[in-house]
Parts: sequence; C-alpha cells; structure tokens
Amino acid sequence: MTSAAWPPKRTEPPSGRSWPGPDLDALTGLRSGKPSFYPEYRVSAVRLRRVILALEGISGALIRTMEGSEALVRAVVEAAADHLSAEWVAFALVDGRLADAQPRYLVLGPDGEEWTDLGLIPENVATHVAAVRGGHDHPEHDRDTARRHLHVPVRLDSRIVGGFVAWTPREREIDDTDLSVMRILASQTASALQNCALLDRSEKLYARTARQAADLKSRNAELQSTQEQLGAARQREVLDSERHRIARELHDSVTQYALSAGMHIEMVRGEITEPRLLEHLDTAKDLTKRAVEQLRSAIYALNHHESADQDLPAMLRQLTTVHMPDELRIDVRIGGEPVPLPADQEQSLFRIAGEALFNTAMHAEASRASIRLAYRAGAVRLTVSDDGRGRPEEVRRSLKESALRPSGEHRGLVNMQTRAAEMGGAVTFRRARMGGLQVQVDVPVAGKEQAR
Repeated sequence: MTSAAWPPKRTEPPSGRSWPGPDLDALTGLRSGKPSFYPEYRVSAVRLRRVILALEGISGALIRTMEGSEALVRAVVEAAADHLSAEWVAFALVDGRLADAQPRYLVLGPDGEEWTDLGLIPENVATHVAAVRGGHDHPEHDRDTARRHLHVPVRLDSRIVGGFVAWTPREREIDDTDLSVMRILASQTASALQNCALLDRSEKLYARTARQAADLKSRNAELQSTQEQLGAARQREVLDSERHRIARELHDSVTQYALSAGMHIEMVRGEITEPRLLEHLDTAKDLTKRAVEQLRSAIYALNHHESADQDLPAMLRQLTTVHMPDELRIDVRIGGEPVPLPADQEQSLFRIAGEALFNTAMHAEASRASIRLAYRAGAVRLTVSDDGRGRPEEVRRSLKESALRPSGEHRGLVNMQTRAAEMGGAVTFRRARMGGLQVQVDVPVAGKEQAR
C-alpha cells in the first residue's frame, strides 16, 4: 500500500466559492477595499519617513554628550526644530535642577537663529520659557494654535527638570507621531544631560586627583631629600663629635707624653758626653719633635674636617698658615675655572697637600714652597713644590723599599700614593723648577655639569 500526500492538494476552489485575494491590510495597515487606500498609504509612508529621520536626528544629537552640556543642548534643540519645521522652539531647565548643565535656556527662531535676550523674542515664547524655568505649568494657548503648539516636559527620576516648547507654521500641524518623537527626545535629553554632568564631574575629579598625585609626588621627593639631608647631617654630627674627641685625646695625652719624652731626652743629653750616645739622643730628640709636629697636624685635620663653608682652594690657603715655620714662605695659586668636587676627593687632595707641605717644612730645609691647583677639562692637577734639598730619586727609592718591606717608615709618602690611587689618579715626584722636590697629583674628575 502506498502512502499519499495528506491532505490532498486542491487545484480548484470548493464549489460555489472563490479563493481570497492578498491581505493588503496586513502589509500596509490599510484595507484595499477603500477608495482612499493609496492616499492613506502615502500619508503613512511620509509619517514613517519623518519619524525615521527624526530618530536619526535625535541619535546624532545625543552623541554630542561627550562634548559637554552646551553642545548637547544646542544639538537637541536643533533636532526638535528640524523635525517639527518649527518657527519657534525653546528649551529650558527648571531653576535649581541639573545645576551643572549650561545653558539654562535656548531659543531658536525662524531660520534657526539663536536668541539669548528674552526681551527681544515674542511675548508668548518668553512667557513659556519663564514658566518652564520657574517649574510652573505652561500657560494656556488659544484654540487656533492648539494643533500648532507643543509643550513636552523633560523628566528625570519622576521629577520635571525642564521642557521643550515649540510653535509650527499654519501648514504644519502637530500630530500624535510628533508628540511621541518629542517625548522620546525629552526623555533621552534628560539622561544625556545627567551623563554630561557625571562626565564633567569625573573629569574634574580626575584632574584634581592627577594634581594631587603630582603634588604628593613632589612633596614625597622633597621629604625624601630632607630625610637624606637630615641623615647626612646626623652622620656628620656623629663623625665630627668623634673626631673632636680623638683630637682632644691626642692633644691631652699623646702630645703631652711626646713633649715630656723630649724634655727627658734633653735632660739626659746634658749628663752624657759620649759622642755615640749623644748621636742616638739627638736622633731620638728629632724623632720626638717630628712626632709632636705630626700630632699637631693630625689634631688640626681632625678639628677642620670637611668644613661646610670651605671649598678645596680655601682649605689649601688656610693650610699654609697652620703649624708652618715662620721662615718658610708659601704661596697658593688656582688655575682654570673651579668646579665642585665630591667631598671625599677634596679631602684626599687636601690631605696629600698637607702631607707634602709638612715634609717640606720638616725635612727639606726649604725657604720657599708653592701650591698649585689647576682645573682642567676632565681632570684636576695638584702640585706642591719647594726649593729645599729633597731629591725625587731618593723619594721614589723610599717608596719602592716600603712596598717591598712594609714598615712604619715613610707612611706619609705611602698615604699620598694610596689616596691618589683611590681617586683613580697617580702621584709623581720630580725635580721642581725652584730647585727642590715637586709632588704632582693628577686626578680625573667629571665634567662641570656632571660634577655639580
């Protein structure tokens, strides 16, 4: 048994009946049996097109939210005027509502001209604007203009915050479709104005937060710098206190012991006549004298360490007046443009100059000495020269012997060489033009801007 399609396809209508025609009412909203079908269809099509254009205009106006409330208000008023073909259209906000929105009212006249002075516009338009701003019901209008006048309140959270008012020409009546479009525009405008206010506040908060963050960063940097300065000051204070304590100990004990030893040696010399013993006592007396002078130099250095008010040239000038024999004349010359050096470098150069000048005063039997400090590009040179009996070859030999057989002798020369090496420089000994010994130290330094 074969199956057949069910129900069977009819090719003819039932007897005595005919097939219905197409349902035009479902397609167009109009019944095709009316003689006015096509004119009504055209009217509906025109209205539909107008609504679509109006919604496009509203969408285009609402995207101006990011530009601020002023641009948004102008855009929505122009959209309302375009849709209604209005002669006059006004927008106003109730006083005290949406306080951040500007302008508080806007009126467009014929040809889209903007009016800001309410005294120059028609009285009925000004009256409606004042009523909206005051939060009152809109004034009555005559029946002749009932179909050409529109008032749509703007609501936000069930409160009236403003309103649109429009007047159209005689040939342009306002229908229910226009009212629906304007209500959509009014509701979206309220939300957009609130978004503008929130956006403006967020931008202000962000800007204020950015300023506060920058201010906090600056203050934090200042605080950190102050803390570093305070830490350095405390460290210097502790070091200064310790240096002064050591200087007092050296002055009150070690120096006094050395002076007492020298006095006892002098007393013994008066009781001994043997030449060999006298020679040893003379050597002991000379060593005691040298020890006292070195102690005095060390005490001075401890009491004048890293003076905050003096730079290297000033310290070198002051050095020439401390514990130096009256018969030794010393001059100081500075060459080039001085640049500030790190404190440890200035102290090392000061110590080298002091050691060289002390050796000149104690051993060279010199009458003149010279200190030269030359600032050059990327380097600084310190030279101490005299007219004494020192010989550079003897100094170099003493340094070599100290390196091979370390002992307590020639510590001053070794210290000068060590300090120069720690600064990345070198110390050399040569014959001075004055006839004696010249100590020269060359140290690399940073450029002027980098050093500062």
